Amino acid sequence: MLINCCIPTYLTGSALISLGLTWWQAIIAIVIGNIIATIALILSSLPGAYYHIGFPVFSRAVWGIWGSQFVVWNRIFLAFGKYGFQSWVGGQCTYLILLSWDPEFEKHITNKIPAETGMTSSQFIAYVIFCVISLPFLRIRPHRTQMFFYFASSVTLVFFLVLLIWALATMGSDGFGDTLKYGISTPLTGDRYSTVWLMISGIMSIIGSIAAGILNQNDYARLARRPGDAIWGQVFAFPFYSIIASVIGILVTAATQNRMGEPVWNPPLLFAGLLAKNDSAGTRAAVFFAGLALAISQLGSNIAGNAFSGGIDLASVFPKYINICRGAYIIAVLSPVVNPWRLVNTATIFLTVLSGYGVFLAPMTGLMTAHYIFVAKMKVNVDDLYAGNRTSIYWYTKGINWRAPLAWTIGVAPLLPGFVAAVNPAVAVPDNVIELYYMNYPYGFLSSGFAYALLHYVVPDDSFDAFVQNSSTAKEVQQLCDDRWDIPYIEALEVDDNRFKENSNKAGPSADSAACI
Repeated sequence: MLINCCIPTYLTGSALISLGLTWWQAIIAIVIGNIIATIALILSSLPGAYYHIGFPVFSRAVWGIWGSQFVVWNRIFLAFGKYGFQSWVGGQCTYLILLSWDPEFEKHITNKIPAETGMTSSQFIAYVIFCVISLPFLRIRPHRTQMFFYFASSVTLVFFLVLLIWALATMGSDGFGDTLKYGISTPLTGDRYSTVWLMISGIMSIIGSIAAGILNQNDYARLARRPGDAIWGQVFAFPFYSIIASVIGILVTAATQNRMGEPVWNPPLLFAGLLAKNDSAGTRAAVFFAGLALAISQLGSNIAGNAFSGGIDLASVFPKYINICRGAYIIAVLSPVVNPWRLVNTATIFLTVLSGYGVFLAPMTGLMTAHYIFVAKMKVNVDDLYAGNRTSIYWYTKGINWRAPLAWTIGVAPLLPGFVAAVNPAVAVPDNVIELYYMNYPYGFLSSGFAYALLHYVVPDDSFDAFVQNSSTAKEVQQLCDDRWDIPYIEALEVDDNRFKENSNKAGPSADSAACI
């Protein structure tokens, strides 16, 4: 709920309506997009739910012990950019709080920052305040953040509902603005400007915006007590809250359009505009609580979606020096390097890149799904995921499973021309190239997954194939993992020590070893 009840999800309607869709077509696209995203999310989280392993660890099974560095570093760099951008949005929410205390705050802070940077000194102060407030929360370990996330989710959901009730109750006789009437007259079918293709584009942008979270969902699914908790806990909640937040964004914008003089999609800008029109005590109090609720929303979603995800990935790359907490702090401290205030100035391009980044992430997710379900037949030798030498069945060819990058390329290469044209409209490409790009997530997911499974079938790896073909069933392997997962930590250490002593007396790992740590 926390990831989906946030400002970016609230803004989804604006992105779709700006494409030329009507409000009801946008809602249909939102529903379909979230259903597809939920299916991909559940499939991606299966290894974590059953074997209690995170995204960077399971990536070793797919890409090889060393080959997994490619996909992990992709996620790390994405975390830097998204954490910086989300922190700047959080700074805008903090700016609302400061404005509620002093409506003339902007005038009272002398601006010494050049206009071309896209920010003022007062806005930068709000950004710094939000970043500093975020730092103590990064010390909380991921498995202990549940209560904070419950609190942040509740605050965000209540705020959005109150915002909707207020907007509808105070819109007066003018009613809704033409946001609910807006839509470009286009043919139902035909070229890429037809309604069907515009809806497909909208659906893919919705999936692409959450593609990074889908890819690394194992980082959180692994913490579930039972597989069903991770699966059923997301089946209904994930699409429901995303759809609700998006629809609320459309309705609130339409209900406030006439009084604001134009559709204002961004909540911080909406409340800043209301305060500029009326700086009474009541309005200032409303702006303060709105800023506080939005800041809490950004804090929670940024920590869960970017700081912890990047921290987990960094900890997997440098386990000797970095733990999850240190990794999260590195993400936070270095995130200003991406100049998030400049990204806001080019928000359309930046959001296009973020949603279009699914071009690269969908094939990675497809590889993980194909490996777990079809290639490995839902068996994972977790012990071998931590063996950085040729004794591991996931060593493949010098630590790299060459099938993965080849299959990933098959899913990415045909989409690149359309991706470039989407980011830079000056680049001219044929309509069929754009239409293929509009289908980027299902194409990348399915084509890379199929190619990966086919390559493993045609050119199997002997060690890995021997493990998959052994007499143990997937349920037995999973049960062994659950048995070790449920015992106290000190007992787990004793079990691991005994297994290490037993294995050290053998010439090599047995084909049917399937342990979990």
